[in-house]
Amino acid sequence: MKPQIQYTKSGNISIAYQVFGNGNIDLVYIPGWISNIDWMWSCPELVHFFHELGKVARVILFDKRGTGLSDRVVELSTLEERMEDIKAVMDAVNSSEAVLFGHSEGGSVSALFSATYPNRVLALMAFGIFAKRRFSEDYPWAPTDDERQKVYDMIENNWGSGKLYLQSLVPSKANDPIFMDWLANYFRSGASPSAAIKLTKMNTEVNIIDVLKHIKVPTLLMQRTNDIDVKIEEGRFVAERLKDAKFVEFSGSDHLFWAGNTDEVLNEMKNFIDEISPQKPQEKGLITLVCGCVSEQVITNLKPNLVKQFIEQYDGKTIVSSRKSFVAAFRLPGRATNCAIDFEQHLKQLGITASFCIFMRQGLLSLKESVSENDKYIINNLKTQSKRNGIYAIQTIKHLLSGSAFQFKKEGAVLVNKNNDLQSVYSVSKSNVAKIQGNLHTVQVVQYDSFLEDVLVIIEQNLENSNFGVDELSRKVGISERQLQRKLKELTGKTPGQIITTTRLNKAKAALLTRTFTISEVAFQYGFTSPSYFSKCFKKEFGVSPSDITE
Repeated sequence: MKPQIQYTKSGNISIAYQVFGNGNIDLVYIPGWISNIDWMWSCPELVHFFHELGKVARVILFDKRGTGLSDRVVELSTLEERMEDIKAVMDAVNSSEAVLFGHSEGGSVSALFSATYPNRVLALMAFGIFAKRRFSEDYPWAPTDDERQKVYDMIENNWGSGKLYLQSLVPSKANDPIFMDWLANYFRSGASPSAAIKLTKMNTEVNIIDVLKHIKVPTLLMQRTNDIDVKIEEGRFVAERLKDAKFVEFSGSDHLFWAGNTDEVLNEMKNFIDEISPQKPQEKGLITLVCGCVSEQVITNLKPNLVKQFIEQYDGKTIVSSRKSFVAAFRLPGRATNCAIDFEQHLKQLGITASFCIFMRQGLLSLKESVSENDKYIINNLKTQSKRNGIYAIQTIKHLLSGSAFQFKKEGAVLVNKNNDLQSVYSVSKSNVAKIQGNLHTVQVVQYDSFLEDVLVIIEQNLENSNFGVDELSRKVGISERQLQRKLKELTGKTPGQIITTTRLNKAKAALLTRTFTISEVAFQYGFTSPSYFSKCFKKEFGVSPSDITE
């Protein structure tokens, strides 16, 4: 019997999930490239695999954002955002901790989750995992850019025709027309051609090499020796960097775990689950640190309340703070980077120049940290590397935030410890479009195409005009209102009117945070007809009233 489809929210994104099985532990399946949890139940081989897992665990399935039955409103989502989808689903089903089972790219996301939220992970299992998806001298098994481009072209030209060459994913089923027809339909039902390309491009940017050393949970890695899609050397590479990980090679060439010698795979998984023993609660996980320093030439000091406000707004905690600098800890790199960028912009509006350094390490999950000697070493090296104001992050931050609206420009490299480990350094900025969704505490950044950037430029040029609306916007863009509605709805999930209002509100919020203008002044400055209407819209968008952030 097919499990009931349910939904939960990850930020403002609806995530579809199912729950079945009667085992004593929870198991969350994190699918690879594209999925559709409804269509999964039309494949007898996969249904058999799920039923067997359901005998030893309560199994939780979900479609990640942008695929299947979940909302398809985002562009390139980051590994961090996908990781938060796992957490949202676990919270929805009251799963305090679970075994994670990740397939292919889902294994990479599961690895990041295990490093970030080890207290929520009983164990990690992955099939066909990879550490990165772009060729380099130190990782020569990944596809080259030319090879990836051929995949993009194939998706664009053949998505509807069925000529997707899926036999390479599952050679043992190549001559099974029923299975291959199901597989093609499964992928097509999971994503549109443009969404499939975007997902593939996001996977090209995946790189969890720097994360692997932080994974401390029991781990089982599985792969078939002649897998064409993800080479066996990639699985070995990951296993070598995980302490005490068990790596099992199966004969065969199938990248899909539910084809080929599935009984061997199931037996290995069941035995691993049976051997999981209660672990001491984890106190440490992967955290992000931000160090902010006011330029020496600036006379103005940092106000403690201002520092505290910005850090807490992004769910961080202050470790140390002085008149000229601070260090704060965050659970997620995206929150930390957003905080640094917005804080820098706010200080600029006050005439204060500053520099920010962002890096990651193991730390207390409570964020009740102190600044270590190695932290000081990294901060000093980053300051020396930058030699100017701005925001600078080590390569791990870039890898985990690829696909977001952050722009990274390589500036050089620094030593991150006294063992002479070298990491690239990037200057960080926001792209022209960064959208705040949800409330002030939940920030999601989305990357848009050039059409949307043009639309937002036009809106920003008309913010003070309270009469500026959809009709005027469509005229300036040069397309009909109906075309504008369809295009923007496809890109953002919002109507043109909603986008105009959201842009006004985000600009107004930034103005309010400067504490330079009254609420009434800001309301009229950004095109609202009255302060009361502005306050109503503001509360609906951010969950707090304008007066709450001006106090």
